[in-house]
Amino acid sequence: MVIELIVVGKTVGAWLESGIREYTGRLEHYTRFIQTVIPELKNARNLREEQIKATEGELILDKLSPGNHVVLLDENGQLPGGSVAFADRLQSLMNRGTRKLVFVIGGAYGFSASVYARADEKLSLSPMTFSHQMVRLIFAEQLYRAFTILRGEPYHHR
Repeated sequence: MVIELIVVGKTVGAWLESGIREYTGRLEHYTRFIQTVIPELKNARNLREEQIKATEGELILDKLSPGNHVVLLDENGQLPGGSVAFADRLQSLMNRGTRKLVFVIGGAYGFSASVYARADEKLSLSPMTFSHQMVRLIFAEQLYRAFTILRGEPYHHR
């Protein structure tokens, strides 16, 4: 299974970039992982929130293929019930024959209605709010943790 993470805007902060590189590098031992960055809109200050979401939504949808299983990382998504439950969900998708699993972290205003309509699932990492920048690192670590759980490796202490 190929896993892709689509994010809106580049990661700001060397320490975040370093952490993300650390965990995405570790992921290469378990799966093919791709991170796709959708550039921030250049004229965003002149646009309304709905215009920004619509434009970013079109750019996100352009990156998706019909067979992709799409999971939005969204504050109103379902909480996975912990890291083990998240790992079990990944295993279930692999067992189902999912070829490409795409996780999407939207921009500052969230997702457009068209992106929500395309999504197969919405996932929340926490009831707490994190910056979109932090979510990238937290998600990369949780994805790595999930694969170590599935392999019975000692990274995750049960």
